[in-house]
Amino acid sequence: MESKADATEGKGSVIRKVAASSFLGNFIEWFDYATYSYFAVVIANVFFPGDDPALALMQTFAVFALSFLLRPVGAIFRGSMGDKKGRKWALSTSIFLMAGATFCIGLLPGFSLIGIAAPALLLLLRMLQGFSASGEYAGAATFLAEYAPANKRGVYCSIVPASTATGLLVGSTFATIMYLLLPDSAVSEWGWRIPFLLAGPLGFIAHYIRARLEDSPTYRTMMAKVVDKSEDAPRPIRTLFRNHKKELVISFGAAMLNAVGFYTVLTYLPVYLESVVHMAPYESSLITTICLVTYVAFIFGSGHLSDRFGRKKMLIIACVSFIVFTVPAFVLLNTGDFVAVLVVELVMCAALTVNDGTLSSYLAETFPTEVRYSGFALSFNLANALFGGSAPMVATALIALTGSNLAPAWYTVGVSCVALVAMVLSHEHAGKELADV
Repeated sequence: MESKADATEGKGSVIRKVAASSFLGNFIEWFDYATYSYFAVVIANVFFPGDDPALALMQTFAVFALSFLLRPVGAIFRGSMGDKKGRKWALSTSIFLMAGATFCIGLLPGFSLIGIAAPALLLLLRMLQGFSASGEYAGAATFLAEYAPANKRGVYCSIVPASTATGLLVGSTFATIMYLLLPDSAVSEWGWRIPFLLAGPLGFIAHYIRARLEDSPTYRTMMAKVVDKSEDAPRPIRTLFRNHKKELVISFGAAMLNAVGFYTVLTYLPVYLESVVHMAPYESSLITTICLVTYVAFIFGSGHLSDRFGRKKMLIIACVSFIVFTVPAFVLLNTGDFVAVLVVELVMCAALTVNDGTLSSYLAETFPTEVRYSGFALSFNLANALFGGSAPMVATALIALTGSNLAPAWYTVGVSCVALVAMVLSHEHAGKELADV
């Protein structure tokens, strides 16, 4: 009985370490993206100075969007290596590259010092981040899913979107405190660099934890069969496109809502409130901070509900919620009333958590072990490259093109309709052992 208890305790300790490493690595990635988005106006002035603030902001978001173009390429590489060489290898190597690129952005001179080289180097470092980070979310979720008990996989996988929101929350908190305590000149000159520089030591800690973990039991079982020659060596990308095209397309469609909804609600809206609705920066930052706390609190509940009721039902509910509520929500946002804006963003966050708290476990369960990392990474990152990273830029461009402040809302509704079709065509795998998928 003691040996059984020790084994249970040992397994629990390993899962906690896996959860901690997954949380920290994903946190670093999204802390960076939060910093870039919440300081977008400042970064626009540092790297794209000019007489047209709207153009400078659009250029800043263009760099944000372009950094996502390498995500599908990185997803193919990271996913393939994660399926061939192991989840641990892919995650341990990506964290160094991602944290290093983020740290270098904090040291980058502005346009006033090195001219056009400043935005060029910014784009280069952002694309390097996109390449390295492409396997982070998918790898962390895959790693957790393969360690977690089948009946609690949704809760464990919800740690990944929770770490995403925590990164945004800390970034938003940084922005709020800086805007309250520092003069605008100090934020523009040096204050915006601090969050980027913190990525260096945080990345080292995440790598240290990951280097001391073993690959998941599910993955080791598959590789043992390869060693015994009862199965062929993994050829994940070829296998994925040859045998799992339908799953890949449906997963891409399901991830579209996460991509647009996440970047619109949690990273674009603070800028929208400041530049379109003309709310004070500290008010929009404060609202975002409150919403992110709520998001983190709700996300685990969504993971638990997906374990109980299934992934498909939860994701369909999220699609319908965005279709019905997004346009009325943007109408209320444009009132500029603090309380109304706060309530609207809280409702949108609740709808978003229904999607985000479910999607990571859904994608992990959709693909078999030999292509799980590749399928997850490619579908998720392709959706984010085409629809997520471009969401702030598309929203800004649609407002300029149409003259309507509701244009981003209609864009989100259209994407939600596509995601709904994908979810209707999907299959339910909640509660299954991953080896049986």
